[in-house]
Amino acid sequence: MFMESAASGKRRNVGLDSHCWCAMMRPRMKPTALYILDPGNFAVIYGPDEQAAIAGQVQLLGGPLSAQQCFEHPVPLREVECIFSGWGAPRMDEKFLAAAPKLKVVFYGAGSIRGFVTDAFWNRGIVVTSAYAANAVPVVEYTLAVIVLSLKHFWRRAAAAKAQNRSACSGAVPGGYRSTVGVISLGMIGRQVCERLCAHDVRVLAYDPFATPAQAAACHVELCSLTEVFQRADVVTLHTPWLKETVGLITGAHLAAMKPGATFINTARGAVVRETELIEVLTRRPDLQAVLDVTDPEPPVPESPLYTLPNVVLTPHIAGSMDNECRRMGQFMVEELGRYRAGQPLKWQITRELAAKLA
Repeated sequence: MFMESAASGKRRNVGLDSHCWCAMMRPRMKPTALYILDPGNFAVIYGPDEQAAIAGQVQLLGGPLSAQQCFEHPVPLREVECIFSGWGAPRMDEKFLAAAPKLKVVFYGAGSIRGFVTDAFWNRGIVVTSAYAANAVPVVEYTLAVIVLSLKHFWRRAAAAKAQNRSACSGAVPGGYRSTVGVISLGMIGRQVCERLCAHDVRVLAYDPFATPAQAAACHVELCSLTEVFQRADVVTLHTPWLKETVGLITGAHLAAMKPGATFINTARGAVVRETELIEVLTRRPDLQAVLDVTDPEPPVPESPLYTLPNVVLTPHIAGSMDNECRRMGQFMVEELGRYRAGQPLKWQITRELAAKLA
């Protein structure tokens, strides 16, 4: 190959033969890929736009497969480099990995990867990236909406209005001015909730044993103990991941310490709360309100008082991505594929160490 010298205007050989030049000019071969996930979730996560964007960058080895169909159609699995997945991903254990010797990367268009990764997966050095950050967005939006409504005592006042019980609408409400919101855990969702609350005239307390003063300052929150969060806040919102260390973190004593008329919100995991103690406190303290998007078990057992307590609002795990919101997760995987093909670091890659900290 020849290049022109800026000084002399002459051309010089820089040592590339024609074979190397052709290799440089040849477009990189598209990686082989498969969609493997629950069939009902395929089009939910990967809409027409996402499918088209992925198809333009990979060589698809066939149509979407379920986890079971992977072993019924082993030929494409033997050749696959990239797997696009989501809810219903196959467990990638030694048997699965033996059938997919060329697998290099998994694009998981959903949240937690706990259900399908194994030690064998990590030991193979396969890269995995997840749309957990995309799934955080609707959880933050849901939480912010519930906080605002809770500060107005929306739940009990709406019920009172429907029952034409005007007397139940009496009493002061915290409102959205100089009231206090408590955030438990400053992970991705907790931090974003704090950021959204900056637009409101409220004080924000936070409990996170791993947060530094600098991180708290960046979130515009006051760090304090878990007990103090419950004692001082008008609304407490839980965002702690479900780990063996966090099971039963929230006790009846915490809930009993809440201010009159306070609200507890859980969009994290039911197991983080001692549910029996929660029910006992809510039964004894009708002034308190609980908004529970998650329970343990989920849904609650048929005879659970959570169905009948008037100060409990149950939603069926709707805070996370639903319907069109799921396409955001597919779009995150499209963007990660672009980074992968360009040889760039993946923005949402999950390492073995990070996986141990995520719910």
